[in-house]
Amino acid sequence: MSGVWVFNNGVIRLVENPNQSGGATNQTHGRRNVLVYLPTGEVVTSYSSLEQILRSLGWERYFNGDSDLIQYHKRSSIDLISLPRDFSKFNSVYMYDIVIKNPNSFHVRDFN
Repeated sequence: MSGVWVFNNGVIRLVENPNQSGGATNQTHGRRNVLVYLPTGEVVTSYSSLEQILRSLGWERYFNGDSDLIQYHKRSSIDLISLPRDFSKFNSVYMYDIVIKNPNSFHVRDFN
């Protein structure tokens, strides 16, 4: 599934982008996005590297029985990060969720 999220009259919806192939799901308007860990400049390329970073920031795995998701929570907050189990489905929506919950640690950038 690819497309653009559009906010209109208080409603958010996904508008499919027919110009994109179904291959790379972390693309928006033909550009590929990457999640960057700011303290080291490391581009997150796998869930194992992301999990190491999240653990160092106080996030813990949350096991709720949903086999389609990998989830993390912080004991000090009500935040929950939910990610698709398949890293190939890790797209900018999930990246921005991580950025919002860790604003000084991560950034989403276009990858050329």
